[in-house]
Amino acid sequence: MRALVTGGSSGIGLAFARTLAEHGADLVLVARDGGKLDEVAAQLRAGYAIDVETMAVDLARPDDVAQVAARIEVDEKPCDVVINNAGIALHASLLDDDLALQETAMAIMVTAVLKLSNVAARAMVRRGTPGHIINVASASAWINVGNYSAIKAWVVSYTRGLAVELRGSGVTATAVCPGWVKTAFHDRAGVGRPKLPAFIWVDADVVAAEGLAAALAGRSVCVPSMKWRFAIWVAQHGPAVVAEKASQMLVSSRHSPNRLKGDDRVAE
Repeated sequence: MRALVTGGSSGIGLAFARTLAEHGADLVLVARDGGKLDEVAAQLRAGYAIDVETMAVDLARPDDVAQVAARIEVDEKPCDVVINNAGIALHASLLDDDLALQETAMAIMVTAVLKLSNVAARAMVRRGTPGHIINVASASAWINVGNYSAIKAWVVSYTRGLAVELRGSGVTATAVCPGWVKTAFHDRAGVGRPKLPAFIWVDADVVAAEGLAAALAGRSVCVPSMKWRFAIWVAQHGPAVVAEKASQMLVSSRHSPNRLKGDDRVAE
């Protein structure tokens, strides 16, 4: 097995890489920071005796997305698993007059996901061997927190649609939808972590393990951890005011004038 993971040098992407390495899978890690990629690749090679390729690219750039698509498409050392995990923190207001960050977020978390999932699905079906596409979405898809929620809702809907079209082919598509995860995501983006009870947080390794298990089982949606599955059930079936209130609280905290300023691009 060989798996390609975008955003594979840190956070959830690195957790997926470790989980796959534990299963003996070779890896193709994709991220912007070439130095960090080399460091992580060396650690994984030494720790698991696997082959690790790296691709230092920026998925906001169409030419770089095309490079990754070309790697997925080749039949030499084929990718049996493709994980679209790369993302950025998007704490911008929908009323901002400058939409540059919104456009970058959509390039990385919508357009790149669409293109790489498409080429992966076609290549896997053509080869006639089992394959798995995992798109990392978010529990935010079930609330309404700016464009981030809209993007992640699209990822869930798109992945479900892809799973329907792939049914019977031996290739699966799974949207993994974590809640708040213990990573450096907030620190690197220059925003404080939400002040929530410790039990709300989920380990990235749990997200990766449950996400991979769901993909191998052919499930189209995975919400890691029972507590977040319950939270999403409430958002779906409870009074609409619950989701609306949660959305308003998050929007207010993220657009506070006291919010730390930072580079929202570092999360991938």
